[in-house]
Amino acid sequence: MSLSELLQTQIPDYYRHASKEALTEEGWLLKKKLGSRVYIPGHHYQRDEVIQFADDRGDSLRLAQLAAAKKEAEYIIFCGVHFMAETADILTDKRQKVILPDHRAGCAMADMATIHQLERGWKRLQNQFGDTIIPMTYINSTAEIKAFCGRHGGATLTSSNAGKMMQWAFSQKERILFLPDQHLGRNTGVGLGIPLEHMVVWDPIRETFEGDAGTRTQVILWKGYCTVHELFTEKNVADCRKEDSDVRILVHPECNYEVVRQADFSGSTKYIIDVIDHAPAGSHWAIGTEMNLVNRLKHNHPDLKIRSLNPMMCSCLTMNRIDLPHLVWSLAQLEAGDAPDTIISVPDAVAKDAVFALKRMLEQS
Repeated sequence: MSLSELLQTQIPDYYRHASKEALTEEGWLLKKKLGSRVYIPGHHYQRDEVIQFADDRGDSLRLAQLAAAKKEAEYIIFCGVHFMAETADILTDKRQKVILPDHRAGCAMADMATIHQLERGWKRLQNQFGDTIIPMTYINSTAEIKAFCGRHGGATLTSSNAGKMMQWAFSQKERILFLPDQHLGRNTGVGLGIPLEHMVVWDPIRETFEGDAGTRTQVILWKGYCTVHELFTEKNVADCRKEDSDVRILVHPECNYEVVRQADFSGSTKYIIDVIDHAPAGSHWAIGTEMNLVNRLKHNHPDLKIRSLNPMMCSCLTMNRIDLPHLVWSLAQLEAGDAPDTIISVPDAVAKDAVFALKRMLEQS
């Protein structure tokens, strides 16, 4: 952690020790005072004490797009994780400042693909396969990874449009390098009819392949994963079905292949919310995604029997770095006319190339 990141975590004692009730009251007062100068997007995985302040709720790309549309907002306080705030900074005007209340709110998956690893790996892959590969990155990646894909003719994708974007990628090149989530890449590839034996995993640490990287290779999966969704197991699915024969299993495609294969439904966060919103009263559900969202769905749908697919699941630790004290402290600094130390600023050169990757995706939408 850098010195600036360490210092910004040391918020005043008042905010660290004040009661939840006092901070909530102050938060609403500050938000009212700041008015349209501040826009607060909140990711679905945020804790309830934070999401209550969100002007909009959604996934990372949708929130970044909404932030870009809020031209009157001087500040975007992004209640999510680092790569989400980066995307918002890339898409918003230069005069707008994007604030991440706590810089420690990172994403383990995004951190599993660094630009240095990718540049080294790309050379190896080019040596083996020649100019037959297009790099594609999940939106859950750093700005530098997005920029690399932009420079090399690739694009970003989301869990909602991954299938469509992979089809587009195959119209460009013979092979895809899929970053950084191997599970989403594998599940999407299988959904498009690509055999598992035509996919291979690239380990960026050992700089080796896991599997037979031969001429039949179509998808090269980066060895990354979501530390939350990988905790859902085949045993969880079997146990849920054994305990409740009426249960329906609904999971995110960041779960591993066997979990997704055995589930009844699989889709993006928005898809999961939509399925539950339209579920018949009295139906039973075991959901494989982040716990804050599962608990919120359970609270909002008392007519349904909802549980986590994994009874031992906890909330995303990095997402939960955004807490009430940090959010209210950010608002207080703005109201006092101070610039927070937690502004996210993507270098212009990186942002320029990352925009190419984002635009290629949006052109296919």
